[in-house]
Amino acid sequence: MTSDVWLPLPPEEIKGLPDGPRYLFWDGGDDGDQPFPGDPAECVFYVVPYMKRWPVKVRPLEQLTNVRVIQTLTAGVDDITARMSAIAPGVQLCNARGVHETSTAELALTLTLAALRGIPGFVRAQEKEHWEGVFRPSLADKNVLIVGYGSIGAAIEDRLAPFEVARVARIARSRRTTARGLVHPITDVLSLLPEADVVILCTPLTEATLGLVDAGFLARMKDGALLVNVARGPVVDTNALLTEVETGRITAALDVTDPEPLPPGHPLWQAPGVLITPHVGGPSSAFLPRAERLIADQLTRFVNGEPLRNVILTTGANGR
Repeated sequence: MTSDVWLPLPPEEIKGLPDGPRYLFWDGGDDGDQPFPGDPAECVFYVVPYMKRWPVKVRPLEQLTNVRVIQTLTAGVDDITARMSAIAPGVQLCNARGVHETSTAELALTLTLAALRGIPGFVRAQEKEHWEGVFRPSLADKNVLIVGYGSIGAAIEDRLAPFEVARVARIARSRRTTARGLVHPITDVLSLLPEADVVILCTPLTEATLGLVDAGFLARMKDGALLVNVARGPVVDTNALLTEVETGRITAALDVTDPEPLPPGHPLWQAPGVLITPHVGGPSSAFLPRAERLIADQLTRFVNGEPLRNVILTTGANGR
């Protein structure tokens, strides 16, 4: 039996791949119907195609009977964990920590600045060749709350530093202290919301964060506050958000939505004070070199029998 590695990038374009495995290219194809590059039973390391629909990503899982590692190229792994029952026991699931921090943090700051400074309105005015200056809020002197203080949350704070914000508060699953200060547990989030001018969501989607931003959460946000979501759409209750933004009490900048893709005619498209980008936090020129480095490093570790990075879980006897 061969030791096949399925890669969603052409193997010849990835520097540093170790000798030993047979590298096969498979990204699912444009329509998700690309034939498998080899016998799925001979695949020991599956790198999940990036920016593909969920059915494409999980299509091989049931047939990867000898796979030992599933490596995503996303920070979140909820699309794979949703099909854990299809995965054999003893498989390590790894995420792409270290790949998306730069690009996602850039977009979080872009959305924050664009929403605060009214850039969408200026773009619409430009299309009409209309010149009108307005007074808009600055990011300077604002209190920012980061909900989900992992590597992406820390990267966002790195980029906030030059903007003279008044204060950054941090929320994670559990309490800890970092070089920058205290990270509050998620149980403190409601008490911190009333002081935040900008709330940035970058938390993973888990059972604990599904619907975290509900009517009660939004009601605790101060008047005029901005909600920025670069996490996952279902972290936010869309109907509750619509109720708030339609009153004009708060605004929102969303890279992710629920549902996603956001269908034509959905009220979020035309909701006042809402800026939407189509889930582009990760895909930028920063992605490819970091993804290639991660793949090469993980495979070198795998071939040499060394511990892998970014292991989220190892499937058990029941595929969980």
